[in-house]
Amino acid sequence: MKRIIYSTKQKAVKINIEDSVFGTLAEIGGGQEVARAFFQAGGASGTVAKSISAYDKTFSDYYYNNNKPGRYVSSDRLEKMLNKEYLDLQNVITNKVNNETFFFSFADTVETLNYHKTNSSHGWMGMRFQISDREEPNEVKIHFNLKENDATLQQYTLGTLGINLIYACFHLYKSPNSFLQSLMDNLDFFRIEIDTVSMSGPDLDYVDNRLLGVQLVKNGMTHAVIFNKEGKISRIGDMVYKKNVIAIRGSFRPITYVGFDMIKSSIHMLKREEKEYDKTKTVVLCEITMRNLMANGELDERDFLARVDILNGMNQNVLISNYTYFYRLTEFFNKYTINKLRVVVGVPTLKNLVQAKYYKDLKGGLMEAFGKLFAKNVKLYVYPLIENKRLQTGRLLNVDENIFYLYQHLLNNDKIVDLENINRSWQGIFARDALRMIQNGEKGWEKMMPVFISKQIKRENLFGYKAETKETNK
Repeated sequence: MKRIIYSTKQKAVKINIEDSVFGTLAEIGGGQEVARAFFQAGGASGTVAKSISAYDKTFSDYYYNNNKPGRYVSSDRLEKMLNKEYLDLQNVITNKVNNETFFFSFADTVETLNYHKTNSSHGWMGMRFQISDREEPNEVKIHFNLKENDATLQQYTLGTLGINLIYACFHLYKSPNSFLQSLMDNLDFFRIEIDTVSMSGPDLDYVDNRLLGVQLVKNGMTHAVIFNKEGKISRIGDMVYKKNVIAIRGSFRPITYVGFDMIKSSIHMLKREEKEYDKTKTVVLCEITMRNLMANGELDERDFLARVDILNGMNQNVLISNYTYFYRLTEFFNKYTINKLRVVVGVPTLKNLVQAKYYKDLKGGLMEAFGKLFAKNVKLYVYPLIENKRLQTGRLLNVDENIFYLYQHLLNNDKIVDLENINRSWQGIFARDALRMIQNGEKGWEKMMPVFISKQIKRENLFGYKAETKETNK
């Protein structure tokens, strides 16, 4: 059944006329746009217990951070806002309403466009709300980037998003994907990007936030999401801020010894570049594209979660993106404040990357793509390949005559660098071969990866491995 999309005013009215919903609105930085939408819709006196805008930073710190300075537009500040407002609501109102009334506290902390239009506009928004349990509330938090080039337009977008979130919390909490899609009701993708979401609570305990994250990318609400080493969705800008980034693209279905070696040799190469290497200032990201996740036409949720679980199990972060081209990946990371970006590829991928036929959609073709890919802070690390007993590297790669000198320029200026210190004994291991053997019940695939991964695949029947496919010729 197709979901009905109501206008922002209709949603506000529907919430206002519900006798069982009562709560507070706290907004910092973007005005009181969500409160305005409620009051203009009419009937808000039965819904809104309090509306507050601690716009000044001193007041924000006074109310929400014990008079201590801190980051104002952050998940931490949002959490403190929700804590205080929800506690105040319970302490003041509980004894004055009937037992069928469910409380909510909405909060947002936002940086809208400044007068000179020199800043990056973004914000955090969240809801703490009751559905079935008066004692234990649910919680939803999102991070978003405002993309409009006008502060007034951003404020209207903020008001619409806030109403969408509050409405979804009460009416769409049983359907996570409909919940996510509804956040964009009456909005356009050129106006806002939602890149982080998390849900928790007694009525949302069935939700896997990793699936929510990948749905953000699938729905076109953002281009990429990151899961940290604990499997929790994290804001990309916070994770990569002023750090070196090593991005390794692959299927990781499953990760093999070669994948381990790519990570290890890439870190080794970066250490050689850095005079004083600090591992806390380097982030390694195992990237999987949506194209890879949906190779069979649909997202296989169990397959996706298996890849993330295994990568997290080896203490790795995971990036999910919809970037087919590597130059898009460069542009994406350089939107944030990062130091060096090192993109790791194998020789087979490099062979495709230098083919002009893949850039026909660009006016400048391969030249334009390379101009974007090889930004000042970017290098390609190339993992060598031994094929037919011959070593293939980035430096030995044969390229078309018309880009020969361009390619030599990139080599001579260390923009394409062959990885060293690799483990030659693992050459010839391919994830696609391991996957085929797993699915066909062939012997020997266990030797292509660490024991804890092969055991996990067998124990949980991952990647098509089933009990009946076990080797019978023993």
